[in-house]
Amino acid sequence: MNDTPVLVDREAAVATITLNHPEQRNALDRDTKEALRDAVASVAGDRRVRAVVLAAAGPTFCVGQDLGEHATALAGGAEAAFATVRKHYSPIVRDLMTMPKPVVAAVGGACVGAGLGLALACDYRVFATGAKLGTAFTAIGLTFDSGLSVTLARAVGESRARELILFGRTFTAEQGVDWGIAGEVVAPEDVLARAGELAGQLAQGPTTAYADTKRLLAEAPGRSLEDCLEAEAAAQTRCGRTEDHANAVAAFIGREKPTFTGA
Repeated sequence: MNDTPVLVDREAAVATITLNHPEQRNALDRDTKEALRDAVASVAGDRRVRAVVLAAAGPTFCVGQDLGEHATALAGGAEAAFATVRKHYSPIVRDLMTMPKPVVAAVGGACVGAGLGLALACDYRVFATGAKLGTAFTAIGLTFDSGLSVTLARAVGESRARELILFGRTFTAEQGVDWGIAGEVVAPEDVLARAGELAGQLAQGPTTAYADTKRLLAEAPGRSLEDCLEAEAAAQTRCGRTEDHANAVAAFIGREKPTFTGA
């Protein structure tokens, strides 16, 4: 097994970022967090990449923070131990949620704590049948991080998010999708291939429109109706200037399938 904590593979316009500590159930130690932060930032800024897959080696997606390392860090005080939230978790989630390209998570197994935060920061998810999900934070006397105050509440509603966090309840991928988490459930052996297929489809789409879609959805909750309408108008004008839009309109009129280049 390659001992690199995070792998990055670029194929055509799709980049696949893979957590690569299956023997530790992809627990997030310092090296993994730093490598993941840098990998996400790199593909976010790579104009050649038009869609991203976030995956994990082995049967577990991610069990969150490496608690052995965390226990050692606590010996230096809470301030030092929890500096990782601002230094690692927040930048990773921010870049996943705001990068101007769609991200698909390939969740092949258990996904808890910060692992759930990573998965929900993506735009879409492919889950393995029966995969166990959960927040897990209150079980060790913590609240949540990794963007879950935003992503979990938006996905399943504030009331259910409150229940899942306060009681630390686990749930299945099937339940999560039924509650509103955007994604689909497939056989475990099909997760990565399906995520790659979806990312490949998205990479062939109108990436400027995708970028504005992500931005509008992320910023809407903090805006008034009038500000939302103005932001939509500005985004439509911006998309309307692209070659993708002009070519797609021409293709529609000519009864042809449009081809998007990201220009």
